[in-house]
Amino acid sequence: MIRKLLRRVFRRDAPSRHAPATIPHARHGIDRALVAVGARRVCETLQGAGFKGYIVGGAVRDLIAGIEPKDFDIATDATPDQVRALFRRSRIIGRRFQIVHVMMGSETLEVSTFRAAHDENTLKDEHGRVLRDNIWGTMEEDAARRDFTVNALYYDPVTETVFDYHRGVDDLKQKTMRMIGEPKSRYREDPVRMLRAVRLSAKLGLTLDPAVRAPIKEMAALMENVPPARLFDEMLKLLFSGCAVECVKRLRHEGLHHGLLPLLDVILDQPLGEKFVMLALASTDARVRADKPTSPGFLFATLLWHEVLANWAERKAAQELPVPALFAAMDEVLDQQAEKLAITRRIAGDIKDIWLLQPRFEKRSGKSPLRMIEQPRFRAAYDFLLLRAESGEVPQELADWWTKFQDEDHAGREAMLLPDTTKKKRRSRSRGRKAAEAAAPEAAD
Repeated sequence: MIRKLLRRVFRRDAPSRHAPATIPHARHGIDRALVAVGARRVCETLQGAGFKGYIVGGAVRDLIAGIEPKDFDIATDATPDQVRALFRRSRIIGRRFQIVHVMMGSETLEVSTFRAAHDENTLKDEHGRVLRDNIWGTMEEDAARRDFTVNALYYDPVTETVFDYHRGVDDLKQKTMRMIGEPKSRYREDPVRMLRAVRLSAKLGLTLDPAVRAPIKEMAALMENVPPARLFDEMLKLLFSGCAVECVKRLRHEGLHHGLLPLLDVILDQPLGEKFVMLALASTDARVRADKPTSPGFLFATLLWHEVLANWAERKAAQELPVPALFAAMDEVLDQQAEKLAITRRIAGDIKDIWLLQPRFEKRSGKSPLRMIEQPRFRAAYDFLLLRAESGEVPQELADWWTKFQDEDHAGREAMLLPDTTKKKRRSRSRGRKAAEAAAPEAAD
């Protein structure tokens, strides 16, 4: 305990082994106007109180690469308690990584304290994954802790200077993804880094350095040790990155798609399944790039649909009734998925709603289509139907009928309804029963 306390006290003021490259605005080209106002104010407040305060990581990387960041993280030498004292609207969160959320208007900024390098005292599991990590350190140590060189960049919005300890700016310019430290040990510390390597390289158009790429296939099994909730969050980032098609291609190439979504590798080996999934991913990429709303429920429904179809077909072949068989198939597929990804209850509900409405598109007679179009999830289910038609799973004529049907007024919709053959059959059976009853007394006489 004493050694640990001394380590914490003296580390704060330890001199750097080497100074970072200080890159001026003329070289990095970041437009300060693109930096969120809240992020600038947090850095200014920290620096005004005598602390360091810089925008760090992905936001700096994206700004240099000409991509608009989705969020801005702040790194500082102030402890969480000191940060909390500076901002009235803030709170300390987290156990494994203690950070502070600072609210600036509608923005929520994540402020983290510089962290120390790992050593023999760092709490890890049997596979080497870090379990607890709240030892504060220097800015240099914090940079060394980050995964890739392009993420170890610190931007001071006051002086418009970028601090670069590991040649991350050069790697961005040279389109190379390099790891900080020895890749195998970094993957053991956090296996999710393998997914991040694929996602970020696809997003930024970078080539994986051979040392980064080589261990991935042999260490892919470490993904089994990642908590489902964390894996789900990382998968959402990948699928809604705007480059999901390229990400999935790279996942397959690196052997990381096995097990992330049960049997996804099997689906992608089937022409119909692969076409359907790739169409869904391409549609999501286009919506992300156009800044249109996207739905995790819709996308996961597309990724898992062919598993549901296969399970449903097996149950119907075993003489199960169609509707109960569909419910059972959906539950089984989602239960399998829960072992890998912690899909939230709300998203699972959206997925089921989309799946359950698909068989109802086949009914185009009676009042069923009129009731169908009033369903809250009709639009999502209809978009799902369009993908099914485009991939060749259902006739295009069915999708075209529903496209026209929803654009008609009430009278036009009534005119489009097909004859209800089921009612005729019931009527004829009813008349046949009455005829038999009438004939019964005569037979008795």
